[in-house]
Amino acid sequence: MLPLLISEQIREGDAYTIANEPISSVNLMERASRAFVGWFVNRFPDKNEPITFYCGTGNNGGDGLAIARILCDHHYNKLNVVIARFSEKSSDDFKANYERLKQTCVTIKELEKGTQIPEDNSRVIIDALLGSGLNKPLAGDYARLVNFINDLDKTVVAVDVPTGFFSDGEVPQNAIAIKAGLVITFQQPKINFLLPESAPYVDCWEAVNIGISEKFVHSLNSPYQFVEEKDIRQILKPRHHFSNKGTYGHVLLIAGQEKTMGAALLSSSAAAHAGAGLTTACIPESGLTALNSYLPEVMAITRRENTMPQIEWDKFSTIAVGPGLGKDGEALALLKTIIKNYKKPLVIDADALNLLAENKELLTMLPAGSILTPHMKEFDRLFGTHSNWWQRLQTSIVKAKELNLCIILKNDYTITATPAGKAYFNSTGNPAMASGGMGDVLTGIVAALLAQKYKPADACIMAVYIHGKAGDELALPNRMNVVLPGKLITQLPVTMAKLKA
Repeated sequence: MLPLLISEQIREGDAYTIANEPISSVNLMERASRAFVGWFVNRFPDKNEPITFYCGTGNNGGDGLAIARILCDHHYNKLNVVIARFSEKSSDDFKANYERLKQTCVTIKELEKGTQIPEDNSRVIIDALLGSGLNKPLAGDYARLVNFINDLDKTVVAVDVPTGFFSDGEVPQNAIAIKAGLVITFQQPKINFLLPESAPYVDCWEAVNIGISEKFVHSLNSPYQFVEEKDIRQILKPRHHFSNKGTYGHVLLIAGQEKTMGAALLSSSAAAHAGAGLTTACIPESGLTALNSYLPEVMAITRRENTMPQIEWDKFSTIAVGPGLGKDGEALALLKTIIKNYKKPLVIDADALNLLAENKELLTMLPAGSILTPHMKEFDRLFGTHSNWWQRLQTSIVKAKELNLCIILKNDYTITATPAGKAYFNSTGNPAMASGGMGDVLTGIVAALLAQKYKPADACIMAVYIHGKAGDELALPNRMNVVLPGKLITQLPVTMAKLKA
């Protein structure tokens, strides 16, 4: 896993690397700037493109000056630097790079407090004003300059962090911050890049390695982790010779009503395609024909109105409940019966989450290791209203520990919070997957992996990654605008086989 750090820890990592590599701070800045340029020149190869740098007088500004000089060495010949002298202070590394830049042919302009901002006709803007050190909203000259840059409506590339955007912590509503088309950030993504508040300010980001000590970074034991493909390859187990359907567990999916059988079918199909040895769907009697037609591989336990089906609880490796279940009294009675009789981890989704939100005493009765899979609104119904995603992130960690369960908080970078106090951000998935039924598919995958004896946290992390990866393999190479859940389900075995190759 790639640890994600808050700003203070990032500075600690820089300081440790400087002291123990050893390397001077200005040479570490040089290394970071060269890493930036290495990625930038591939994205912007036109050396005749006019580029303006807006630099502060701290280390982020020093990065900008170094990047301008290195691009000049690469024969970019229309570079202009505007230095915002809004503070009497300047860092030593800024000063060193300022003297180096003066030895080149790059045009340098100084912008003092309260002075008029000069017209800018460049097509590409590089933001190196403040970086990750911001601890309060922008005001005064910085706010005026940021608004000016945003009004230019140019391609903006931010160095490490867009000016005015908080790299971690709560992002103020309607914050004044650079709106960057691209952020080239150092070492790892900033935590807030992975939360929805980043959408107005970060179109896309790319993390470049600048050689910060990985040993030290891991020693910080950050609660925030970024899941990469290599992590899934290490966890995913092969299917061995002489195994059989009993080896891979038996999933029971309790789902569906007469008018919402689609959710039950999608969840059941996903469980089967994700490798459950046996899958049984507990569905309304009226849905039996649909199930037999759509999924002959799946067995059925039928429910009649106001009649509790007879279930041999011990025969199932795991139970998932909720997709299309409804929220009436019958559904609540069924959920209570499940919680009373089944002591292994449950997967709880959709309507079952809303039943828990209306009957919160049931939350404390869930078996240890159970898994909740809420989207934002379901999460807030369960745990109270939140005004931003940083708050939800913190609540998910607290509640996962308190209740001894896992929480999959669905989002672009879906977060899995675990009882160990960790929050894992997923790195797969794309907007083409924004389609009804995708959550039902995820529930089926989680249940299938639990049935195959993966630990609950691993089952969550893997399911979310595989779900998104299958969507990526369908959407991105084929430029598909929409990936339907049924199509994604059939991709699951292919995706999982590739991850074990």
